[in-house]
Amino acid sequence: MRKFDLISMCLKNLTRRKVRTLLTIVGVVVGTSAIVVMISIGLGMKESQKQLLSQMGDLSVIEIYNWDNAKDAVLTDEVMHEIMSMEGVLTATPLYQPVELQATLYAGKNDRYETGFYNVTGVYPDAMEHFGYEFLSGDPKNPFPAENSIVLGEMADYNLRDTRKARGQNRVEPWPDAQGNIKPPFLNLEKEKIKLVLRNNQTDDSASGKKNERTLTVTGRVKENFNLGYVTSRGIIMNIQDVKRLEEEYKKLNKIKPDRDAKKGYEEAMVKVTDIKYIESVEKAIQDMGFSTNSMDSIRKPMEENIKKQQTFLGVIAGVSLFVAALGIANTMLMSIYERTREIGIMKVVGCYVEDIRTIFLMEAGCIGFMGGIIGIILSYIISFLMNYFGFSTGMGGGMGGFFAGESPAAAVSIIPLWLVMGALAFSTFIGVASGFYPANRAVKISALTAIKQE
Repeated sequence: MRKFDLISMCLKNLTRRKVRTLLTIVGVVVGTSAIVVMISIGLGMKESQKQLLSQMGDLSVIEIYNWDNAKDAVLTDEVMHEIMSMEGVLTATPLYQPVELQATLYAGKNDRYETGFYNVTGVYPDAMEHFGYEFLSGDPKNPFPAENSIVLGEMADYNLRDTRKARGQNRVEPWPDAQGNIKPPFLNLEKEKIKLVLRNNQTDDSASGKKNERTLTVTGRVKENFNLGYVTSRGIIMNIQDVKRLEEEYKKLNKIKPDRDAKKGYEEAMVKVTDIKYIESVEKAIQDMGFSTNSMDSIRKPMEENIKKQQTFLGVIAGVSLFVAALGIANTMLMSIYERTREIGIMKVVGCYVEDIRTIFLMEAGCIGFMGGIIGIILSYIISFLMNYFGFSTGMGGGMGGFFAGESPAAAVSIIPLWLVMGALAFSTFIGVASGFYPANRAVKISALTAIKQE
């Protein structure tokens, strides 16, 4: 038989018992939509988890602490470069906050405004662009173009004190007043020359004591982000080499002898990996070196395990629906065979190939699965839209581990990607064909003479 004849006969047979065919298709629709909706809810839960974790910190960053470790490991520049050479590591930088460094910054006409040189952090210049620092001004690829360049935190201007005003009235804070207005700072430090003064604090008169002065150049400003530290708010970021040099000058100026018993090395650092799949291996390698670490992986893994369990539970429920639909297809095809036994016998007598008879029944079963899949996907989109539109997340959160209840308002409850649509359609069609395989084989085994005699 020609392919056109096979398709024509298939469609004719499906419309012969319209109600029965429709009811069978409804079963596939329910099963397909159940699977798509359940998986889409699982994907929505996973996306909500990502958004929640991203608000807590960067998933691809490992924090290293060298405050207390059993192996007496020392976090030096050499160790940092060794870490950067590990597989999966994009970049790394210490977060160096000098202990032996006291200085004062001056700005404005006649050095009217001043602030202590506190909360300064030294980093590797080429690492800043990779750690999520959002630059409000300046070049993240070249944050420190020259010696004594500094990058300000978003609110660093509010650190200034007016030396001509009494204590308690010499500061401006970035807090809104009763009308919700925030006073501007005394100066915009990006437009001012900033003088840094290192003094000999061992003299009785600090004003007449020996001191070193230099000019700092503001080359950028970063947006406040407490996941990256308080330094992004009211701190100063510098090239780590500049910070070390200033610290050495201060020690020399104040004749501070190095503490030979003190442990050398950085106390804190950050490591950025290229993909979160490397977090576990890189973190373990760093721990084996003797350092303490912290990352979002310790939070992400339990959450992912919980979501996987919930997705499995939802998938089983949906699978049962589709299994029932498969039984409905098999039942429909078996009933069709009993009703068309004489027709099958005539087809064999006139010389119809056995494979053609099998193909007809498989095509009918496949069409039921395909049409049910199409309608089921459309229904899934409608259900998904309604869930997202009416915000069913809060109501479902209590019954699903609380993930929905804490999600961001922008997070979708149900997400249906293209791969899920194509997979659901292919699966529903496969279920239809698989369900029709037994009835099709039963049809081809019917004796032609017996079939013709049957009324």
